Amino acid sequence: MPQSLSNILLHLVLSTKDRHPWLQKGIREKTHAFLAGAVRQCDCEAYRVGGVADHVHLAVRLSRTLTVANLVKEIKTSSSKWLKTQDVRLNDFSWQNGYGVFSIGMSQKAALLNYIDNQEEHHRTQTFQDEYRAFLNKYGIEYNERYVWD
Repeated sequence: MPQSLSNILLHLVLSTKDRHPWLQKGIREKTHAFLAGAVRQCDCEAYRVGGVADHVHLAVRLSRTLTVANLVKEIKTSSSKWLKTQDVRLNDFSWQNGYGVFSIGMSQKAALLNYIDNQEEHHRTQTFQDEYRAFLNKYGIEYNERYVWD
């Protein structure tokens, strides 16, 4: 084939270190916008970024020339540096070392976007840890609880 084409939709989940509620209203919206821009800087498309004070969800079309690990490294590094410049209270901000990423079929895109849009309501009844365990189970990912959190 003379041309390389791809359409890979990812559901990416990033948690703050120790699930500290760094992303309070006000900075949260700015952080979501920054993350969307960081995704675009990696030649990917950010369909949606949303979340609550201790984690974010991203719906991303992955560039055909980029690995997931490189995308995550870039957006976590750039957003962490940026956040620390926004407010002295964010000087100690850090993302959790790991991340969750799940492949989603394009037929499930609307449901994913809706899920991300309704994070605040969703987390009135479910913790991030319970949500994340449910994703790991849903996608058949074996894990050791001892190594999931930091």
